[in-house]
Amino acid sequence: MRKMLAAVVSRVLSGVTQKPASRVLVASCNYSNDAMFAIKKCDLYRLEEGPPVTTVLTREDGLRYYRMMQTVRRMELKADQLYKQKFIRGFCHLCDGQEACSVGLEAGINPTDRVITSYRAHGLCYTRGLSVRSILAELTGRRGGCAKGKGGSMHMYVKNFYGGNGIVGAQGPLGAAHNMAALWKLPCVFICENNLYGMGTPVERASASTDYYKRGNFIPGLRVDGMDVLGVREATKFVADYCRSGKGPIVMELQTYRYHGHSMSDPGISYRTREEVQNVRRESDPIMLLKDRMVDSKLATVEELKDIDVEVRKEVEDAAQFAMTDPEPPLEELAHHIYCNTPAFEVRGANQWIKFKSLS
Repeated sequence: MRKMLAAVVSRVLSGVTQKPASRVLVASCNYSNDAMFAIKKCDLYRLEEGPPVTTVLTREDGLRYYRMMQTVRRMELKADQLYKQKFIRGFCHLCDGQEACSVGLEAGINPTDRVITSYRAHGLCYTRGLSVRSILAELTGRRGGCAKGKGGSMHMYVKNFYGGNGIVGAQGPLGAAHNMAALWKLPCVFICENNLYGMGTPVERASASTDYYKRGNFIPGLRVDGMDVLGVREATKFVADYCRSGKGPIVMELQTYRYHGHSMSDPGISYRTREEVQNVRRESDPIMLLKDRMVDSKLATVEELKDIDVEVRKEVEDAAQFAMTDPEPPLEELAHHIYCNTPAFEVRGANQWIKFKSLS
């Protein structure tokens, strides 16, 4: 009788699906719905008041920001790998280390707001709505890229995002021209991502004044800790409200840091030490700072965030596989999208006697 009972119990227990230990821990955790955090006070120029020095982060927003920043980080590390494997050619400027800038900016504006940026654009491309797959495929020059594989690292576009621009400083006049018809009526925020280096030159060697937020002269400005996603979010909300209220343009400087060199051709350690980069990673990494805040305030557990890391890594790996195998755009589409009505177009190659004509 005892043997029969034991056999029945064994069969019942074998049919019960066992949850992974981390899932059990997450399910039993009593989360906080939100928490209040102190943020660094902004430096102000021609402003009587600035963004708040405290803010509330909800669990939902925190998890979203964490996933977005991890996605940008993993995407950039994968782009580094694909470049070294020669799947990506040409210019490639990575933004790992600056994830709080793109995620915090997006958190502080509306989807309908218009954004234009410089060549370090991959993070903003993602937060503005492009998928990892479309970004990596654009980097590898494939048909499934967001610009059909013809734009590359510095020329990606999506609705209300007018691309990265490869000419240094070009985004300023282009952005101003975009809103020139009503420059003083529409929100117009000039944002400087100061990663402490101009290519390979430290900012203190390149300029007599490193207070970029004061460079507008008669235009007000503020300087923000660009490694804190919450600080960037609150500052962005402040400057957006400032402009929407009709007070005119404003300059916002984000003090941040890039872990890679200026571009993939720059090792990034000839003008700065490995120790400098490691110190920033250890003390000011934007993903680490958000993670510590969320765990310490019981907005999330370490195990839950690790699960997100695994999901993000898989998403990026799948996108990279697509970016390596998707076909390149066909030669007959070489001249498409140069003009709005795609007239007949003639392209001359390196040999002036060999020409290609697009008849579409």
